[in-house]
Parts: sequence; structure tokens; C-alpha cells
Amino acid sequence: MRLCGIETEYGIFVEGKEAKDLINEAMALVRAYPGPHGKPWDYKGEDPRKDQRGFRAEHLTQNPKEALYEAQAPSPPMEEARSDRVLANGARLYNDHGHPEYSTPECRSLFDLVTHDRAGERVVLEAAREHERITGRAVSIYKNNTDYNGASYGTHENYLIKRSLSWDALASGVMPFFVTRQIFAGAGKVGVESESGSDPVAVYQLSQRADFFTEEQSVDTLARRPILNTRDEPHADPTRWRRFHVICGDCNLCETATALKAGTTDLVLSLLEEGWKPDLAVANPVQAIKAISRDPSLRWTVCLSDERSIPAVDLQRIYLAAAKRYAGRDDETDWVLREWEAILDALATDPQSLADRLDWVAKRHLLETFGEEESLTWADPVLQASTWSITTWTRTRVSTTVWRRWGKSAA
Repeated sequence: MRLCGIETEYGIFVEGKEAKDLINEAMALVRAYPGPHGKPWDYKGEDPRKDQRGFRAEHLTQNPKEALYEAQAPSPPMEEARSDRVLANGARLYNDHGHPEYSTPECRSLFDLVTHDRAGERVVLEAAREHERITGRAVSIYKNNTDYNGASYGTHENYLIKRSLSWDALASGVMPFFVTRQIFAGAGKVGVESESGSDPVAVYQLSQRADFFTEEQSVDTLARRPILNTRDEPHADPTRWRRFHVICGDCNLCETATALKAGTTDLVLSLLEEGWKPDLAVANPVQAIKAISRDPSLRWTVCLSDERSIPAVDLQRIYLAAAKRYAGRDDETDWVLREWEAILDALATDPQSLADRLDWVAKRHLLETFGEEESLTWADPVLQASTWSITTWTRTRVSTTVWRRWGKSAA
């Protein structure tokens, strides 16, 4: 596997504190982490306004609410504002716009990547417990991507790719894949949101992030969010490498979903680096990513630029068929190919059978069961609130099953 890492921003709630206080609370939580750590991260080589398309943006668009909160917070030096902790395992723990964020070390093994992502949950939990002990205030941490009040925080993936792959070839090749990847990588939620707030639409969605995308491509990440982020920060020799900063995914608690999200993307990037490209394009990616997420029929039909339509499952199968050339490369690749095919087959015939492997299916099953017992519909705000409260149970249920499927020990 190519070098790959996952960055997860965690939602935070501190008893007795308001939204404007969360930047300081996130900073304090990071500083409270009791484990060993080294020097702060060096930001000198970073330039978030440099664009993969060959220019530097004049400015980055910021969410107006976050800008207001940051203006009310103190302005310490960068290393203090970030409260960086470079951890003993090579990961980073830091504050990012009022969210504690855990960035895994860059990994060359898919299963190592999933392990480090799970380790991040424990690291953030330890920091939250210590912050709670110090302040005497209850602290809640959420591994999700929305607060249901118009704000979305991300779970970003980073992939090292060859600079010889042009941005145009990368963007056109990966867009249909990302628009449809949510059918197995979505985290699931109740209701429809926009960046200005929640809309009263009674629907269960595949993705927590789909509502928040307004652009196909952009260097921005905080507002006017794009499906494809064009930031050009390789953290490597820029003449040889790109760092593909992916912001269109959900956070996952199911290890299978995390592994498939990263493993399939790695294979697709390998195909594009070799010159392969899909013989199709999505007509309106921003509209399509929302429509797939909200489709109550679970048929997920995608409109193509040539006016054809194709089920999202079949579109994913086009990528899978091409990726089978990598069969036998290593055990992890073979696992990805087997699981990718099995899950696409199940999604086409019996999605509910995947409740032990995919977040959105497990969450939907739990909410539907609860709703039937309590005579609730998707329009009931109780089910929206329950989207948060069931995540710990979901994680506990699936972890042992998934690790056994890999032949690993859950210990």
C-alpha cells in the first residue's frame, strides 16, 4: 500500500460551556493528554493555499460561525493555538478550529492504518477523561461529522501519489468513485442539513458529509466545501509526489468500512497512475453525491454526462473489475478485492445483511428497530438525536467480528 493516513476531527461538548468556548476547551483537552509526546509540529513547510491546479489562492473561505468564535478566542502563537502533541506512535494530536483532531502516522499497511485510527479513539478519550478530571466538568466526545446545527467537521484521508499523474487525470478518474463510495463507506444519519442549518426532511442518509458539499473542486475545506480538495502540500519531494488530501469521506467506527474506504481508494489511485481511466463521467457530481446519500429506495441511480443512468453498485463494479489486475499482489490487496466484491453483491441484493460490517447499515438497523418499538418515523427528532447516542454500541458490536475476518486478534 502507498503511504496513507487518516485525520479525524472529534466533536466536543463540555458541560457549562458555550460554542464560543470550544476553541479554548479543545486546546485544553489536547494539553491534558497524559501520554508521552515530543516537540510540536513544524508548520514552516505548509501552505494550505497552494492549489494542485497550478496557482495559489488569494484566501481560504471560512465558515462565518467559526470565524466569529475564533475572533472571540485569544490569539496565542501557532504552536499554542494548535496545542500540538506529536505522540510516541508517530501520530499527532492537536486542536483544529475548536475540535480535537487525531492524525494517524502515515502507514504502508492497510491494517496498520485501521489499527492507528482505532488507537486515536483511545487517545482522544484519555485526553477527554484527564480534561474532565482537571476541570471537574463533564466532557463528551463524538466521532461523527455534524453537530446538526449547520456545522460539519471532517475525517480526511491523505494518499501519496506520483506527481506524473496530472491533476486533471486524477480528478476525472476519481470523481465517479468518490461520488458512489458512500454506499459502503457512509456513516449514516437522520435528516437533511445545509450549511445554514437543518431542513425538516424525513429521510435516512448514507453519508453525514454529503449535505455539505457545494463545489466539485476547490482548495477550501471549512466552507464552500468541494468533493475534491485541491490543496498541494506534498510533505515530500514536490517534483516526484503529490499528497492527495481527501475530505469527502465520513468517519467510520466499523473497521471493515474504514479498511474498504482506504483500500479501494489506494487501488483506484494505482489504476490512474498506470494510465487507466473510467469510460464515464457523472453529470452533476455535487447533486449526485447528495441524491445517492438521500435515496430511500437504496437503488442509488447515477446520472452520467452522456445522459445514461447507472446504479452506483454497477459503477463501483467498473472500478473493481479494473482493480482485479492487482490480485495476488499481497494479502491485504486480496482481502480488499474479496471484500469489495462481496459487499457490492450484498448491497445489490440484501443491504441489511451488512449490519456487522458497514456503519450506515448498522445504524439504520438500530434506528429502525427502535423506531418500530416506539412508533417513530424518520421525521421524529428523537431518531436524529439517537444517531449520536448509538455510536459506541455500534463500535463494540462490530469490532470482534471484523478483526476475526482479517485473521487478527481483537486484543
